[in-house]
Amino acid sequence: MSKPIPVRPVGAPDAAIRAARPEPVPTPWRWSNLWLAPHRLAFFSGMVVLMASGLWWAAVQVDRVTGWFGLGYAVSPTLTHAAVMTLGFMPLFFSGFLFTAGPKWLGVEGPDARVVTPALLLQVVGWMLWLAGAHLDLSVAVAGALLASAGLGLQYLRFWRLLLGSHVEDKVHATVVALGGALGTLCAAGVALALLSDAGPVALALVHTALWGFIVATYVAVAHRMIPFFTSGVLPMIEIWRPFWVLWLMLGAAVLELISVWLLVAGWGEATAWRVVRGALELAAGGVLVWLAWVWGLVQSLKFRLLAMLHLGFLWFGLSLILSGSSQWLLAAGGVPTLGLGALHALTMGFLGSILLAMVTRVSCGHSGRALVADATVWGLFWALQVAVVLRIAGALPWVGGVWLALAAGVWAVVMLVWGGRLLNWYGRPRADGRPG
Repeated sequence: MSKPIPVRPVGAPDAAIRAARPEPVPTPWRWSNLWLAPHRLAFFSGMVVLMASGLWWAAVQVDRVTGWFGLGYAVSPTLTHAAVMTLGFMPLFFSGFLFTAGPKWLGVEGPDARVVTPALLLQVVGWMLWLAGAHLDLSVAVAGALLASAGLGLQYLRFWRLLLGSHVEDKVHATVVALGGALGTLCAAGVALALLSDAGPVALALVHTALWGFIVATYVAVAHRMIPFFTSGVLPMIEIWRPFWVLWLMLGAAVLELISVWLLVAGWGEATAWRVVRGALELAAGGVLVWLAWVWGLVQSLKFRLLAMLHLGFLWFGLSLILSGSSQWLLAAGGVPTLGLGALHALTMGFLGSILLAMVTRVSCGHSGRALVADATVWGLFWALQVAVVLRIAGALPWVGGVWLALAAGVWAVVMLVWGGRLLNWYGRPRADGRPG
């Protein structure tokens, strides 16, 4: 018989929320527990790729500075890094949300964990081959990318079936997610084909297309739907305010960046007039998003760590566009590209990384029978991640050495190893409250 769950005190500080839940009782870790719910297997798979890619990139950066490992490359490390950080672990974590929250959004029954296993397995194996092939042989990397794209396609085919079988009125957010997944699948397959054709710049452009059209589009759809909802649940004085123009603005910013990717490939993206226009649009959109972070309760959220992590992570989205817009105007004025990669990593590490840490922690706590709080360990890891973001942004400056990049990669790897190791331990154990799932 399952134990009753204490009512969560609305607006209570983290200590009170923790006190409302019983301490987890130690239970054996078993592989079979990963199949108790789709999010367990999906998040486990995502953590494996996240931890492996973080360790790999830290090793690459250390080797660049010291030459200790003598690494050779069959695929550009820049492309290898961009692809696995964009299309590797992120879609696996998405799968956990798609088949946990997605069915609730759509009012349909979600799939069993065993149904989504082939899609997840193909992606994990594919990305492990991708990392290995980057050093060993191009054909191994290409095979890995093709396997991963096949798994991604299966994942989103399953979600499209849920979407098409739904009869709820509001399917806007789920449709954005489904369309983004379709684009991401095409981009993953396109990366493999571009490598076979020795078209490295096209492969990198496809990765950036997936970043904006798939990963960022999914994030903003979920942020638009969930951040105001989570905030109003903890801070009842904050109303749920999410007009659709906000969603269109965020998606419009993503489309702007996607267009910019292909203008650069075509050789038109470096024109001064385009830089001025792009910079103005990025600065305007970034300013609105910083204002939106304030309106959604950024300051009020700081009393509640898990909520603060979501709001501070979202703030990085606006800051990344402001950095990018400033960079475009500096370049148009004849300056040097000092902020471009910094803006990119403010987006990927700051916005995507921070929201990932917050959302996966929240779902993992809730679905493991633990209190919905960020304890001292998670809070410390979150701020260590912010340090890594600042180090990486500073590392983009031309007068800063590669040591800063190695430090940023090292801090990222440590954060993900500690966080991942903790949650991997949870996924293989039954819920702490004795409930199923």
